Amino acid sequence: MAGNEWINGYLEAILDSGAAAIEDQSKPIPVNLRERGNFNPTKYFVEEVVTGVDETDLHRTWIKVVATRNTRERSSRLENMCWRIWHLTRKKKQLEWEDFQRMAHRRWEREQGRRDATEDMSEDLSEGEKGDVLGETMVNESPRKKFQRNFSNLEVWSDNNKEKKLYIVLISLHGLVRGENMELGRDSDTGGQIKYVVELARALARMPGVYRVDLFTRQISSPEVDWSYGEPTEMLTAGADDDADVGESSGAYIVRIPFGPRDKYMRKELLWPYIQEFVDGALAHILNMSKALGEQIGGGQPVWPYVIHGHYADAGDSAALLSGALNVPMVLTGHSLGRNKLEQLLKQGRQSKEDINSTYKIMRRIEAEELSLDVAELVITSTKQEIDEQWGLYDGFDVKLEKVLRARVRRGVNCHGRYMPRMAVIPPGMDFSNVVVQEDTAEADGELTALTTADGSSPKAFPPIWSEMMRFLTNPHKPMILALSRPDPKKNITTLLKAFGECRPLRELANLTLIMGNRDDIDEMSAGNASVLTTVLKLVDKYDLYGQVAFPKHHKQSDVPEIYRLAGKTKGVFINPALVEPFGLTLIEAAAHGLPMVATKNGGPVDIHRALNNGLLVDPHDQEAIANALLKLVSEKNLWHDCRKNGWKNIHLFSWPEHCRTYLTRVAACRMRHPQWQTDTPADEFAAEESLNDSLKDVQDMSLRLSIDGERTSLNESLDYVTATGGGPELQDQVKQLLSRMRKPETKAQDSEGSGKLVDNIASKYPMLRRRRRLIVIALDCYDSDGAPEKKMIRIIQEIFRAVNVVSQTARFSGFALSTAMSMSELKAFLKTGNIQVNEFDALICSSGSEVYYPGTYTQEDGKLYPDPDYATHIDYRWGCDGLKKTIWKLMNSHEGGSSHSKSPIEADVKSSNSHCVSYLIKDLSKAKKVDDMRQKLRMRGLRCHLMYCRNSTRMQVVPLLASRAQALRYLFVRWRLNVSNMYVILGETGDTDYEELISGTHKTLIMKNMVEKGSEELLRAAGSYLKDDIVPEESPLVTYTSGEAKADDIANALKQISKSSPGI
Repeated sequence: MAGNEWINGYLEAILDSGAAAIEDQSKPIPVNLRERGNFNPTKYFVEEVVTGVDETDLHRTWIKVVATRNTRERSSRLENMCWRIWHLTRKKKQLEWEDFQRMAHRRWEREQGRRDATEDMSEDLSEGEKGDVLGETMVNESPRKKFQRNFSNLEVWSDNNKEKKLYIVLISLHGLVRGENMELGRDSDTGGQIKYVVELARALARMPGVYRVDLFTRQISSPEVDWSYGEPTEMLTAGADDDADVGESSGAYIVRIPFGPRDKYMRKELLWPYIQEFVDGALAHILNMSKALGEQIGGGQPVWPYVIHGHYADAGDSAALLSGALNVPMVLTGHSLGRNKLEQLLKQGRQSKEDINSTYKIMRRIEAEELSLDVAELVITSTKQEIDEQWGLYDGFDVKLEKVLRARVRRGVNCHGRYMPRMAVIPPGMDFSNVVVQEDTAEADGELTALTTADGSSPKAFPPIWSEMMRFLTNPHKPMILALSRPDPKKNITTLLKAFGECRPLRELANLTLIMGNRDDIDEMSAGNASVLTTVLKLVDKYDLYGQVAFPKHHKQSDVPEIYRLAGKTKGVFINPALVEPFGLTLIEAAAHGLPMVATKNGGPVDIHRALNNGLLVDPHDQEAIANALLKLVSEKNLWHDCRKNGWKNIHLFSWPEHCRTYLTRVAACRMRHPQWQTDTPADEFAAEESLNDSLKDVQDMSLRLSIDGERTSLNESLDYVTATGGGPELQDQVKQLLSRMRKPETKAQDSEGSGKLVDNIASKYPMLRRRRRLIVIALDCYDSDGAPEKKMIRIIQEIFRAVNVVSQTARFSGFALSTAMSMSELKAFLKTGNIQVNEFDALICSSGSEVYYPGTYTQEDGKLYPDPDYATHIDYRWGCDGLKKTIWKLMNSHEGGSSHSKSPIEADVKSSNSHCVSYLIKDLSKAKKVDDMRQKLRMRGLRCHLMYCRNSTRMQVVPLLASRAQALRYLFVRWRLNVSNMYVILGETGDTDYEELISGTHKTLIMKNMVEKGSEELLRAAGSYLKDDIVPEESPLVTYTSGEAKADDIANALKQISKSSPGI
């Protein structure tokens, strides 16, 4: 390596420092790079580079280098290794600097958002109240006081609620979910969450007042997995035993909804494009079940879900959409969070943000979690640490702002639409029915002795796992220190082993048992796990711990209780030394089996220790503290017995009944809501209309569409459908008879109180939509550079009408809907230019989904259409119109640094606005902020809405959170029972920023190429956000294409082709 003397110094430093320097994972110690005025590269390299690298495979590389005998090859390898370390370190430093800048910017944004929100709301408070609110944001209450204050006003769920008959929906999408023989640990998607949701469903179904619990998951019919995962339903438990009114549908069930490819088992990162498909399938099941439960226990009225509870980000996204479609409360449990995972991965420095996003779809996951926070009434966490350190990373939750808003609600002061979800700490429940309390008896000691003596009785009487563990130990009678976790570096097993190995009194008094998952060959394990196990073996050899440490290769899930039982019989201790433990379920399991605990002081164990008071907390980095705590519990028998008794005494706090009682108490305190139609349909009038519908079916020419006043529509006039299909005098006589029948009730129900009232007649009261079995939804976003609708849309609408009426068999039960960003007045004027009347359509979805009209329904005396009042009530949830107007104006008129634009880039568009749509004209497109950026800033200010750019990027419209053109279709399903899977949505190749939401789902989609020249999608996402492929499936049997120049026959053929498709094939 002549000529590279500076590198030689570095390599000598490596040789001098040895492998230990590379293995050292501690934080690098800052060094003075200049000693006596001279730069010391060797010292810098050793202390700043070698010890700062935490790549687990570098030590392996080092071993290979040392073993190389050829001098030239050895030098070459050393040089390559040096450059590799240098590159990794530079990369880490760069990522750390970027992370620091990003976090600093985020803190500034959050502080700015909090300040803006507080200033906007301060106008409603007196000076004294302002001080009170500000004080509340600054004072940190103790967790105990806070818990008592929040919970004291709630009525605890009890047997008095037995008559409620609730229907609860839980959602857990990924992994393999079944009630028996769960394959926990089969893959990263089938873990503790699966066990938790199944047991939660069972436990809730046994609670007083709960009639049925449905656990939704994915149906998988794949040869890769067991056939049971393809079964549509699976009963988990029957209804409560003491309930005399138990019906055929009571109890807890797993309901498997097909979505995505049917024949593939897919990891959770690949399921995102199919979420809306699941939502539509789940919605169909819920509507059917609500009707069935209504017949059983609801007196004929639908029994809507009491709550929809999403588990993890994918289920949270689904629950948010279902909650919006049904207008019922949503609850969220994150389990693990995307922002927290992203932070951890970035700190490791092994992957860029782009690589992380590509592997884990992390940005799509984070947006799903943000949407879940937008909609959720309640977020359930396992620990307080999860609230402060994990949910606190999200735009949609700010601890300080949440306190301000809570204070305003208590005082009855307007929050101007601002909202933060409530967080509740409810530890996971556990089933203790199989736990046998072991008292200290001679019989118990004899049981252990019989197993360990050479001539002991038949080993068949004892669990096989006991023999597997004890074969490692020279003296199995000694107290067992038990650790049970994956061999993950974060679980800190190696520090535990060092603490045990270096404490001679502890080694003499106790054995150590490490249950580190299952393994066949260490070389086949992941790098991180293999590294931990290799280090364990080396440490056992280093400290000569043979006969004192057990580390069995295999165990079954059913063996775990027996492992705890053996540790309890030896009067052992359970330890969880993880660097950070989100909750610590194993600590509760161990306490139930009579084991005192030593646990990390970082995370969930703090809350568990506060409740159980059955052990000691330690700093996981302090090796000596770990050894001292273990020695104290093992050697002081009185302390050991006190901890054991305390654990048994308080363990009920973590039982499933206690968990469910707290859960239902918290849910009952939410703002309860469910569909309450103001214009319900009386049964007798419904029957009368059905008979009229039967009469209509007798008419051969069903392509003739009837308007509200009994006249032929303008389109029929222009196309002359009756003549084209050969309608003669007899047919026209039949039509006249039907028209006379429709006119008769009209004279009996005239509104005499002015034009502001609805005309109350049968024809106007119930839309034709509810008789349709198929709905053609035209959602083409064709606009010119000024945002005016293009004339070619008139032509394509007429061609679509012709295409549907080509086939009389489908035409007679097909309806039409138009979905647009235009207001009703603009749409009506536009259709009039093409001689098309609004009565040609069964439904009009206007102003980006903020209004729904039924031509012929809710019509005023002057003929003006009136929007569906039920839909207006439906989407009003969390709509803060005044607060949004003020905040959006401020955000759009300010630069990133806080300064204002000299000229506003937006202007209020009063003509396109309504009570649930705030519309703006975009005057300067270059200054328009992306939807992602605006949504983030609004969330930070506690404002929840659906913001979009539309009409060729000439308008920005803000509608309620639960409103959108896609959600409006689901509302039509819920309100009028027209299944989404029977809808055909016609789109262009691009469109408004809500365009992607209209592609996915169980509806059929026809995309017309070259129809929409320019949309608004470039204003949707900022750099580094999730991608279109995370929303829309790359290929779907439910999507087909045709040309924008297509004629009626081409469109008819495309519709016929796609009508034969079904999801997932």
